[in-house]
Amino acid sequence: MIRAGATLALVTALAACSPGVSHEGPYAPGVARNGETVDGLLVGHRLMDAGEHELALDAYSRAALQHGMTADVLAGLGSANLGLGRLGTAERLLRDAIEKDADSPEIWNNLGVVLMEKGEINEAAQVFRRAYGFDNGASDAIRDNLRLALAKSEENYYAGVQEQDYKLVRRGSSDYLIRRIPG
Repeated sequence: MIRAGATLALVTALAACSPGVSHEGPYAPGVARNGETVDGLLVGHRLMDAGEHELALDAYSRAALQHGMTADVLAGLGSANLGLGRLGTAERLLRDAIEKDADSPEIWNNLGVVLMEKGEINEAAQVFRRAYGFDNGASDAIRDNLRLALAKSEENYYAGVQEQDYKLVRRGSSDYLIRRIPG
């Protein structure tokens, strides 16, 4: 206990004596007191790309303080919760984002992914159709998600219950794709 306290005091003393913050090395740079902050949305998107959903959630929360609860902030929060497996919260946030920006194919696509994960296949197919329409068919990910949802809804209609494994794959800053895991 005493040794840990002495080590902490030594590290603190050395940090206080350092003349400046070096941007080289394995450690994060210090606080730039005279610099501008980076937009929380940008930080959140980068953290989502890195698979750091919990940290992205924090960044999107900071962005909400800066920008308010815009459609982008709500979509980011919903996507981060989707990445964390919090489907109910993700669905609520994505539906709120759609109320603010009903023409965003990315938000509709992510809502469809949430619904697929929850097993609400028919509604997910409708949501993917809407995303595909807003995107004018330009996104391969949305088209693939729509195909999967339609195939899955037909399987449910014509066949009995079959267990299938799916994997959520991140594509881009806020797009998700559902892939079937080969059995």
